[in-house]
Amino acid sequence: MWLKLSRDKSWLLLTFICMIPFMVSAQDTPASSYGNANVLIISSYNPDISSTSANISAFVDEYRNREGRGTVIIENMNCKSLVEAPLWKKRMKSILRKYTSEKVPPLLIVLLGQEAWAAYLSQDVADLPGIPVLGGMASRNFVEMPDSTCVVSDWNPESMDVYDRKDIYHVVGGYVYEYDVDKNIELIKRYYPETKNIALLSDNSYGGISMLSYVRQKMKEYPEYELISLDGRKNTVYSMVDAIAGLPEKTVLLLGTWRVDKNEGYFMQNSMYVLKGADPEIPVFTLSTVGLGYWAIGGYVPNYHILGKELADQAISYLNQEDLASSGLQVVDGVYQFDIKCLESKGLDSIALPPNTVLVNRTPTFMEQYKYEVSVVCIIFVVLLLLLLMVFYFFIRTKHLKDALEQSQEALIEAKDKAEESNRLKTAFLANMSHEIRTPLNAIVGFSTVIIDSDLEPEERETFAGIIRTNSDLLLNLINDILDISRLESGRTKFVVEPCDLVELCQNTLTTAQFARPSNLNYIFDSDLAECTVDIDMQRVQQVLINLLSNAGKFTTEGSVTLSLHKDEARKEVRIMVSDTGMGIPEEKQSKIFERFEKLNEYSQGTGLGLSICKLIVENFNGKIWVDRDYKEGARFIFTIPYDTNDKKNTMAK
Repeated sequence: MWLKLSRDKSWLLLTFICMIPFMVSAQDTPASSYGNANVLIISSYNPDISSTSANISAFVDEYRNREGRGTVIIENMNCKSLVEAPLWKKRMKSILRKYTSEKVPPLLIVLLGQEAWAAYLSQDVADLPGIPVLGGMASRNFVEMPDSTCVVSDWNPESMDVYDRKDIYHVVGGYVYEYDVDKNIELIKRYYPETKNIALLSDNSYGGISMLSYVRQKMKEYPEYELISLDGRKNTVYSMVDAIAGLPEKTVLLLGTWRVDKNEGYFMQNSMYVLKGADPEIPVFTLSTVGLGYWAIGGYVPNYHILGKELADQAISYLNQEDLASSGLQVVDGVYQFDIKCLESKGLDSIALPPNTVLVNRTPTFMEQYKYEVSVVCIIFVVLLLLLLMVFYFFIRTKHLKDALEQSQEALIEAKDKAEESNRLKTAFLANMSHEIRTPLNAIVGFSTVIIDSDLEPEERETFAGIIRTNSDLLLNLINDILDISRLESGRTKFVVEPCDLVELCQNTLTTAQFARPSNLNYIFDSDLAECTVDIDMQRVQQVLINLLSNAGKFTTEGSVTLSLHKDEARKEVRIMVSDTGMGIPEEKQSKIFERFEKLNEYSQGTGLGLSICKLIVENFNGKIWVDRDYKEGARFIFTIPYDTNDKKNTMAK
């Protein structure tokens, strides 16, 4: 496709060259294989080449990233000046025929740019190929393309809404901009309520005539204002300066588009400074961001941005047969933008601006002005802070290691002391065991020899046999106690938990203890409960009761032994007490009475292990056992049995 260049249009060569990479990279097969194209992009190839190329690039990249099917073919309509407008409709028709004549036509058409949109929407419905269409980079309002007999400079078309044609023209989606005249009129009324005239500046381009037609149509809703058209089709940049300078008082200038004048000369933003010089004091608002930042006060404008990715997402969704009804053709949201310096220079209120207003020419904050310097300072500060934290970390770590070393030394000393204590306890244990075992063994061996070697009377023989039996029982009890305490401490003793009536158990155990040690003592059971069922190991609790009752009977010569049972609802525990009227326990020995081999009378029978066993059994079902220090009539032992707790069952099930 060749471009006929004039001296003033040499920039178009660069435009064409910039588009070549997109035309090639978007195709995976030769351009002649049109039937393999799933997506056909038709671009206006308008002068705003940077946004066009950016949108096409974003579309192709996203289409490839999403693994879109088939290929993407790009066609350019090569729309240049408005004089050629009568030809654009034919170009569009030719492109559509070119691709729809293939056996496998494209599945989707994407239109980019005002000219491509208008040329497509100007086609006769009967000539449409029926292929779904997406659109972008265009206004919601458009004008139909003129025929070849039309004089473009005198062309005054009617503005139309794409939504009125999207269904019959197979438009399934896309994004369009909307130039909101109503919101800009509201701004004019607010800031310049005495306005009588609104002058619209538009250029000699399709976008200019499209916007002029739309504004003319909308201004019919505001009869209080007279619309003055500053039409680029009828003015050069120099005559436009005179036109602006000759505007009547109480006129607000509304900027539309300005790129091309009557002579088809293309202008950059610097031409706006020339136009501004015609009347620097005239209030200026903008419909399309033109003049914003150096001339216009502000306005409600489209939020222009690259839409290629969003269009590719819609294309992929459509080709995957997903429903686009929820998205479809969408209007891109607009935004209020104001030049803060223009507001201040004209003495306008810059505080009560509409919500979410974007300000341009705003004086940068300290952070914005010295962003680099602040960043360097912050980096230095962070580095210093990290160094400080590292020093602090190593200091803490060193201190921790020192403390750990000191604790290790203390632990070693403690372990040494425990080892020495263990060695001492072992020696004491062997000594106690030797003493406890030797005493009954001496009696057994001695009286066994006497019975065998001597001629004894039957009564004497029976007496000696009784002594042998008694000492054998003592020796057996000693061995059993040693085994019990060993198993309890190692956790090898299994507790069999089952419901047990403690009242009945206490009564039976008290009766057994009374007959096991005949005496004049009065054995009493004290309880206000008729029944008390608790999940316990009955044999182990009975063992505790027998040990306590046996000790009470052993150290009580007269009086009574009382077994009490009470229930504490608040603490969820059963409290059992064994009280006697015997010799009692000295206070200095009360704290040691539950230690192994601890005996009140070294010459009395017993191993000194019974209370230690009782303590281990009680603690194994989460109970407590202690000596009542307030009881002065003898000795009183108290132990508790928790009930209605999970821990007790878990522990007793070991």
